[in-house]
Amino acid sequence: PAGSMALAASLLPPLLLLLGRPGLGAPGQGAGTWSRFARLPYPQDQLFLHDTFPDGFLWGAGSAAYQTEGGWRQGGKGASIWDTFAHRPATPPGAAPPGPVGGDVASDSYNNLFRDVEGLRRLGVSHYRFSLSWARLLPNGTAPPNPAGLAHYGRLLARLRELGVEPVVTLYHWDLPQALQDAFGGWASPVLPRLFRDYAELCFRHFGGQVRYWLTMDSPYVVAWHGYGTGRLPPGVRGGPRLGYLAAHHLLQAHAKVWHLYNDHFRPAQRGKVSIALSSHWIKPQHMTEKNIKECQKSLDFVLGWFAKPIFIDGDYPESMRSNLSSLLPEFSEAEKKYIKGTADFFALSFGATLSFQLLDSHMKFQQLESISLRQLLYWINSEYNKPQIFIVENSWFVSGTTKKDDAKYIYYLKKFIMETLKAIRYDGVNVFGYTVWSLLDGFEWHRGYSIRRGLFYVDFQSHDKKLMPKSSVLFYQKVIEKNGFPPLPENQPIEGIFPCGFAWGIVDNYIQVDTTPAQFLDSSVYVWDVHQTKKLIKVDGVYASNRKRHCVDFAAIRLQISLLQEMQVTHFHFSLKWSLILPLGNLSLINHTLVHYYQCFASELLRVNITPVVALWQPMVENQELPVSLAKYGAWENTETVQAFVEYARFCFTSLGDHVKFWITMNEPSVKNLTYTAGHNLLKAHAKVWHLYDKEFRRSQKGKISIALQADWIEPACPFSRNDQEVADRILEFDIGWLAEPIFGTGDYPEVMRAWLHRINGADLYNFHLPYFSEDEKKLIQGSFDFFALSHYTTTLVGSEKEDAVKYDHYLEVQMINDITWLHSPSRAAVVPWGLRKLLKWVKSKYGDVPIYVMANGIDDDQNMLHDKLRVYYIQNYINEALKAYTLDDVNLQGYFVYSFNDKTAPKYGLYSYVANQYEPKPSLKHYREIIGNNGFPGPETPELLCPEEVASCPECHFFRTRKSLLAFISFIFVVFIVTIFFITYYSKRVERRYK
Repeated sequence: PAGSMALAASLLPPLLLLLGRPGLGAPGQGAGTWSRFARLPYPQDQLFLHDTFPDGFLWGAGSAAYQTEGGWRQGGKGASIWDTFAHRPATPPGAAPPGPVGGDVASDSYNNLFRDVEGLRRLGVSHYRFSLSWARLLPNGTAPPNPAGLAHYGRLLARLRELGVEPVVTLYHWDLPQALQDAFGGWASPVLPRLFRDYAELCFRHFGGQVRYWLTMDSPYVVAWHGYGTGRLPPGVRGGPRLGYLAAHHLLQAHAKVWHLYNDHFRPAQRGKVSIALSSHWIKPQHMTEKNIKECQKSLDFVLGWFAKPIFIDGDYPESMRSNLSSLLPEFSEAEKKYIKGTADFFALSFGATLSFQLLDSHMKFQQLESISLRQLLYWINSEYNKPQIFIVENSWFVSGTTKKDDAKYIYYLKKFIMETLKAIRYDGVNVFGYTVWSLLDGFEWHRGYSIRRGLFYVDFQSHDKKLMPKSSVLFYQKVIEKNGFPPLPENQPIEGIFPCGFAWGIVDNYIQVDTTPAQFLDSSVYVWDVHQTKKLIKVDGVYASNRKRHCVDFAAIRLQISLLQEMQVTHFHFSLKWSLILPLGNLSLINHTLVHYYQCFASELLRVNITPVVALWQPMVENQELPVSLAKYGAWENTETVQAFVEYARFCFTSLGDHVKFWITMNEPSVKNLTYTAGHNLLKAHAKVWHLYDKEFRRSQKGKISIALQADWIEPACPFSRNDQEVADRILEFDIGWLAEPIFGTGDYPEVMRAWLHRINGADLYNFHLPYFSEDEKKLIQGSFDFFALSHYTTTLVGSEKEDAVKYDHYLEVQMINDITWLHSPSRAAVVPWGLRKLLKWVKSKYGDVPIYVMANGIDDDQNMLHDKLRVYYIQNYINEALKAYTLDDVNLQGYFVYSFNDKTAPKYGLYSYVANQYEPKPSLKHYREIIGNNGFPGPETPELLCPEEVASCPECHFFRTRKSLLAFISFIFVVFIVTIFFITYYSKRVERRYK
């Protein structure tokens, strides 16, 4: 019931906490992270968390000087190692194609300071992270300072103060003055820590009064390993591991010097905090073995622990590095260890597209699998480093460099990361106090140049003025900040209530199991038992017993299937006939009477146990589209002869099965993905002719109903704020559903959207994409050829207008398929989106009026794992609840719901019954569905009782008595006669005895 769903949701955080929050951190304690997350309740733990962040949570955006400032020769700025690197004649490995040169101009923030700040005002952020350009403040890396540089950053800080935006300032974000590289060899030199301290002192003196949060440097892993080890990034020194580790050694010493400088001389007056921005990836084991988990722990030690352990634990490198690298790793003296230990006032974390899957050295994965789970990384840091306060100072993903306004992919990664941060706080007890999106605006993306974009605001790098254009992600992030997270909304909450009397509760099997093998006693041959020699039955040739008429009880396969359906307690069972087997030649010249009799028996046995058969005449399958071979060979639905053949086939089925079947589907889920426009045209005419055939010749006597069942997954605009994406979603709905629905349930013709789109893209090429026209008579024939709207719904798809991923882009309809990575997904990657069903049902009502609607199929796959049947339980519960919302709140005329599918034998991985070793076993989801059927929905304490005139008993015992009334009446009569006889015998016996006495 709905109440139980709400209760489960409310219990989720305590459930997670029972699995243990980290105690006091120590090296190696983070190793418990992988096993902990493997034990969390499924699927509850993976559901989206609707909640808010703690009061006072910091929301911000960030940028880096070299990526956005430009003005590389303006205002007395000196050259940086990135300037030199970008101007080298040879294209660096992995660099972007030719275009703007490095960060020479980039987003031109140096000349557009107020433009950037206006973007911050529009977002409503609480803080802005930016970096100071060492080469702009000290052109030669050392004194004297550059007055123009000091003035520039002074103006920025003053404007931020006016807006009430907290500055988070990075002293060094990879752009070392080239003069220091030339003179000393950069970070490979032990001189650099002292020079960095001098630079930091200049910054503290000039800007410290306005800055509460300082970051000494960004991602020292990238600086040391790729700047001095691999040479992939500036200064491009290929010094190998030894030089990389030496550079890191100096970076740690430099950081510690700056922290102590601030702590000793500036903290008392300025009251700020200092840390270092450490970047990390996340890694998961290939298999959950102790060995693989140790390798994952080692991977994090070699990237994040390399710098975090000396600072946050004991001043020294991780033991796994010490034992594996021996003489390659420099040594800290005891005095240095004490000096470095504790030199951070909070843990500043950078996580996202700069390092993950990009700049992480493959050897540092230790043959494990890289992942993008921010939540697990936060928990690991919390466990490993004594529960530090964590400030996420860089996080996001990226979109293609060609993406302009509608950056849906970026939004859904952002949504995932923010939601994982929220879960880390609420479920895991991690102390995260701020979050920073990277970045405020598009810029130069380091080794990837301008081939990707990471900004909330779009910058046209080819334009002169470099205006900012807000992307859809701006609107998304604005709302997150405004609401301080994702507060629960009424539409997200389950409701209580029940469905109307007579609501159809069904189950689907594409094709029932057909076994026409007769029982042994139907054999008319005569046998002799050879008792003396072979001990076997010997057939007597030429001698036959009289044949008796076949009965439905002769089919054992029917009895089994009926008993399984009774156990479900469904009221309806939906299956399809096999046209190709009933009429193998496609006409009445050859009829499979045995199969027809089997179908008759199956339908009559369903009725005997009060289950209504819902029968489809045709359902396309892979082989020959499930058409008779003679029709499939000659054009299938492209051939108009198939239309007439279908009508004759339907007439035969109505005649043969109509006494037992009162609920017909002409065509079940014709796949528009595989239909040509000509085939679809003929298919519609065939449906309409069959509907009219039934209406005129069979309805009065058989009193049934008939329609078509369409596959109808919901299409949602990827960017909810984008008009372009909404237009794409509307277009796809018309092509996917409206193509066949509009002629039948609407105007009698194809959707105008389809015709307009095809006219636009076809031009003179009418051969391949011509949408045929109906005559006026055909329109009248097709329009209104329905008794109800039957639809199959499985999932929801996001679509966008901006081309992002060529593999998932449809050039014909100009649509980009997008994945919301916060959604639950089945093993086959089908998205579980219950609210999509409600939106679909409302759409059908808005398009086609108050038509009776049946959800003829709704289901999800599993992988034979009990965990994934929990997913099906969740799926059925929540999809039905959304259907109830449509019925109760939206006044949709919903009359039935069918789960897909009956069993795994006929629909592997989708069944409510598993099929193993020739045995059917009910899955937990079957019991759950049966409970919902028994309750007719989700009744609550306030739900009024519904008194239905003919309530069918829901227990197997009731079925037994209900279906054997005649037998029970006869037994009752015999029993009464027996009692009366005993009475008279006793009575007269006593009278006789008294007479003799």
